[in-house]
Amino acid sequence: MNLLRSIATIGGFTMGSRVTGFARDILIANYLGAGLVADCFFVAFKFPNLFRRLFAEGAFNAAFVPLFAGKLESEGEGEAAAKRFAENALAVLSVGLAAFVAVMLIIMPWAMYVFAPGFDAVAGKMELAAELSRLTFPYLLFISLVSLQSGVLNSIGRFAAAAGTPILLNLTLIAALIGLTPLTPTAGHALAIGTTIAGILQFLWLVLSLRAQGWMLSWRWPRLDPDVVLLMKRIVPGAVGAGVYQVNLLIDTMIASVVAEGAVSYLYYADRVNQLPLGVVGIAVGTALLPILSRQIRAGNDEAAQYSQNRALEFSLLLTVPAMAAIAVLSVPLIMVLFQRGAFGWAETQATAGALAAFSLGLPAYVLAKCLTPAFFARHDTATPVKLATIAMISNIVLNLALWPLGLAQIGIALATAASAWINVGLLAWTLRRRGIFRLDARLRSKAPRIVVATAVMALAVGAGGWWAQPQMADASQTMRAALLAALVGGGIGLFALLAQLTGAMRLSEIKAMLKRQQP
Repeated sequence: MNLLRSIATIGGFTMGSRVTGFARDILIANYLGAGLVADCFFVAFKFPNLFRRLFAEGAFNAAFVPLFAGKLESEGEGEAAAKRFAENALAVLSVGLAAFVAVMLIIMPWAMYVFAPGFDAVAGKMELAAELSRLTFPYLLFISLVSLQSGVLNSIGRFAAAAGTPILLNLTLIAALIGLTPLTPTAGHALAIGTTIAGILQFLWLVLSLRAQGWMLSWRWPRLDPDVVLLMKRIVPGAVGAGVYQVNLLIDTMIASVVAEGAVSYLYYADRVNQLPLGVVGIAVGTALLPILSRQIRAGNDEAAQYSQNRALEFSLLLTVPAMAAIAVLSVPLIMVLFQRGAFGWAETQATAGALAAFSLGLPAYVLAKCLTPAFFARHDTATPVKLATIAMISNIVLNLALWPLGLAQIGIALATAASAWINVGLLAWTLRRRGIFRLDARLRSKAPRIVVATAVMALAVGAGGWWAQPQMADASQTMRAALLAALVGGGIGLFALLAQLTGAMRLSEIKAMLKRQQP
């Protein structure tokens, strides 16, 4: 299993999912606009996804992958024991989620009063939201099973099929909009039906992928054996952490709605841009690193685990530090090209760009956290990262309240978010070092300052180019704006690559060596 190649595979598919996601959002806006049906669908789509984020993604993978990888590396039965564990977990998860989904379908009208109480003020809106939610909620069952299947595939070093499932979701929703809208009462109904169809297709896609790898999971009668009970116990801390995160987002939104008119929107648009490199790099690194660390630690190969973690940190810094600088100095041209049209004018561009620049300062920290938390999860410790993340999230709230009187509006909220991300990384690194299971190796200590130097020179050059291009873009066509931005971004990438070679921050020969190296 090769770490860098795995990161590149997952990152490539994640980039594909982000691009198809943008296409999906553009099409949804075209069909639904921002009226009653759109509101109802977005709530119906978020409802099952809320529970997915709480239980089926990070929390489940953090608990399942180390246990599964441990079974793989165990002497004796090895693959047979791992397969038996996965099948039993699949059976228990299927029955438990099927029962939960059935209950939610029955109580959906009343559940909607909790999730979207304001809809009751508009005639028919609450009923439509409940109807669409009943169509989307079965998605939770299938996407949760997809999470388990992905954990199995990732643990055996097969990342592509699982990383491609979000693309399948986006393409299915696009097809549903185009193909089902003429056959349904509204486009919202078409999307709701498409959501559950997408879950089924994602599940079947991974069934076929597992079969192709010789890992077809058979149905077993559900049994709460000690391994499954342990899995459930380890899911709880991650679910609590995800719940704290959702509360934190709610508080951010509440503060934004008070500090300034439009602040919520400015933060939304800025976060969409910031999430692109964060999602591609962060998801790829975290997903690839966890199964590798789990197997290395289980095999007692601590030196290999240290190497894997340091290379993940090095690669993350190489991508995120220059991305942070480029986004910060090009925030205005980026927002101008992506959003400035129609009702989104120059004032909105400036306000959103300020939030984007502030968000970008935390970009390396978000990804570094993805490199450090697998060191806990691989050692079956899902509680500590949650405790540390909770401290960081509380600091975010405190910083928000402290910056509020300064009149920074959405920029203050974004700065608080970035600062809390660095607090989280500092706590993770300090805890790992104190436990004696993490240290920066000589190569990373040498590379990090070189990456910073190369980034600083690149940022000065690109920032000067952006300062020159901004007035040219003000009165230019959308095509010319995009061309100027592409030239700035392309020039920045080329310049950083050259500077990385000259400073020794990263040489092509080292990347080739990392691509060839198999992790023990």
